[in-house]
Amino acid sequence: MELRPRGLDKVEALIAKGVTIPNPWTVDLDEEVNVDRISGDGVIIHPGCRIRGSRTVISAGCRLGAETPMTIDNCHLGRGVDLAGGYAQGAVFLAGASMASGAHVRAGTLLEEQAGGAHTVGLKQTILFPFVTLGSLINFCDLLMAGGTSRRDHSEVGSSYIHFNFTPDGDKTTASMFGDVPRGVLLDRPPIFLGGQGGTVGPVSTGFGTVVGAGSVLRDDVVEDGQLVLPPAPHEVHRPVTPASYRRLTRILAHNVAYVANLSALESWYRQIRRLFFSREEFGPQILAGALVNLEDVRAERIKRLRALVRRLRPTDEGRAQLIERIDDVVEALAAVDGPAPAAVVRTMGAAADEGVDYLDAVQGLTGDQRTAVTEWLSGIVEAQQQSVAETLPAVDLDF
Repeated sequence: MELRPRGLDKVEALIAKGVTIPNPWTVDLDEEVNVDRISGDGVIIHPGCRIRGSRTVISAGCRLGAETPMTIDNCHLGRGVDLAGGYAQGAVFLAGASMASGAHVRAGTLLEEQAGGAHTVGLKQTILFPFVTLGSLINFCDLLMAGGTSRRDHSEVGSSYIHFNFTPDGDKTTASMFGDVPRGVLLDRPPIFLGGQGGTVGPVSTGFGTVVGAGSVLRDDVVEDGQLVLPPAPHEVHRPVTPASYRRLTRILAHNVAYVANLSALESWYRQIRRLFFSREEFGPQILAGALVNLEDVRAERIKRLRALVRRLRPTDEGRAQLIERIDDVVEALAAVDGPAPAAVVRTMGAAADEGVDYLDAVQGLTGDQRTAVTEWLSGIVEAQQQSVAETLPAVDLDF
């Protein structure tokens, strides 16, 4: 009996359509992979790679496994994505995104254009806006990061950085925002820099242009833009542990609401503006669908974690009692909301997409008035959702 590697027929079909596979017998495609969702234009699949899942999309110019074997499982890859080695499951990588070897990228992750990381980076429920660059040996889960205008002027995270997203009480209501959606989508904000060998204790939010010194652990918000932060070393503390005390509960709740509200703004941006460009790309509709699924997954994760925290609360004051009683109403208030994009912006971006203008160039070509209109539109979505939650919890002092 002839021994044939699993998926060899599909590998041969890919080679026939133009995919470069130097050692076909070492590449493993499972039975669910649809070769019609893999481009034949400039795709290179190096030895040892594994491709899985019926939803997987691989666009023109992608490279897999140039450094070490790469596994992708139900991932969506835009044009020119370079995944040098590691594992990715349920992630979306837009045009020009990249990860070096040792990547471990899990569900709910969205890397926008030209975002990426060096070797041995772990991501989950992570949204990186265009150009954001991560160093090596990083764990960066449960967050959104924006900032920067180009590959030469980008937000950056230094090597050996950690976003601490798990508390001693077992909570993950800890999502952080470095920058924000209403301003970040315009790609004209100063970059954010998080120095290496440091970390952030979520949930935290920072303004654009924030610089956090190497070796620092960021524990509080940086509200203003353009701030240098050099936190002092904490004094040694000895005190009894009080499990599930949640002394800063209102801050935790406010950060989670703000995060979900920004997700609503980002989803509106994708549905009304980004779709104009995706619709003109090979596999663009599938990649857009994958991005929207991941945004919904991130929302669901944040709601799940908020419910888990509330289940641990005790009704020790009026605010906590109200939150426990009305958590279902809070969740309803956090459902995705939308609002019409400024008509002039839709016309301008639609015309640019029709003319084949690259998405990044189109965004950076918006006029000052159009930029103001975009920020007002998306900020209105964020503020409306925050107000809805505040009205649901009048006994809780939410300071947005």
